[in-house]
Amino acid sequence: MPERVREELPGLANRFETFVFDLDGVVYRGKQALPHAVEVLNLLQESGRQVFFLTNNSGATRQQYAEKLRAMGVDAQPEQFITSAWATALYLQRALNPGAKLFVVGEPGLKQELCAAGFDVVDTVETEIPAAVVVGIDRAFSYERLAQAQYAILNGARFIATNADATYPAEDRLLPGAGAMVAAIATATGHKPRVIGKPNPQILQPFIERGVIQPERTLLIGDRLDTDIALANLLHIPCALVLTGVSTRDDVACAPLEQLPQWVLNDLSELLGDAVNNLLVHGV
Repeated sequence: MPERVREELPGLANRFETFVFDLDGVVYRGKQALPHAVEVLNLLQESGRQVFFLTNNSGATRQQYAEKLRAMGVDAQPEQFITSAWATALYLQRALNPGAKLFVVGEPGLKQELCAAGFDVVDTVETEIPAAVVVGIDRAFSYERLAQAQYAILNGARFIATNADATYPAEDRLLPGAGAMVAAIATATGHKPRVIGKPNPQILQPFIERGVIQPERTLLIGDRLDTDIALANLLHIPCALVLTGVSTRDDVACAPLEQLPQWVLNDLSELLGDAVNNLLVHGV
């Protein structure tokens, strides 16, 4: 792989060597790329910056996310994607025996990531209690799936959530996220899940420990205060909130300190603008 040649960039972007972008509400909404996202992402990579994508959405594999961005015109490879589905598979490889049975409330992308990690994804819990129930976004979620998940957890299966996002941004509105399914199962069982995705720092910690991501030289860009910005602050990574997704300026005004970003951007083009103009000054 050829060595990256660093070129000067205008504005805020020039301060950093690595960028970690959320996807939904930051790069796109549904099937629609957000304004300036494609141009900015390609410019960052062409200028020698390292770019990663970090998403709580467990609905697709890393390969599928790369294909989606390439179809939009972004030069993207699967290795650049850190997804809650992939992170959950890595966690379970450490926590469970190889080939353990899993009952999955989730979509094909999550199941594919778990199967690729060597697990046996089962369709029913009636004949044998699985080692864990893994929950992600599931647009076909049903009472039957809820009842099976409940039965397994009440009989000893671990309760693992890829993420607990209540919503995610589609093209023209917010839709229920994986957190809605997680909440239903938590209510039915009286059990709290182990949540793998943002803001759990475990999702990025391996990259930091290997030196792939150096917090002080990295900018994390997200659209949610409670996941993206909270994660960045836990890991002492500089962060920017972009107002093209879930959180708003009003949300920022009443957010707790641990969810406050350093910068607030109207869209990704402002990464190339004056850093001072977008600086969030915290009053005391």
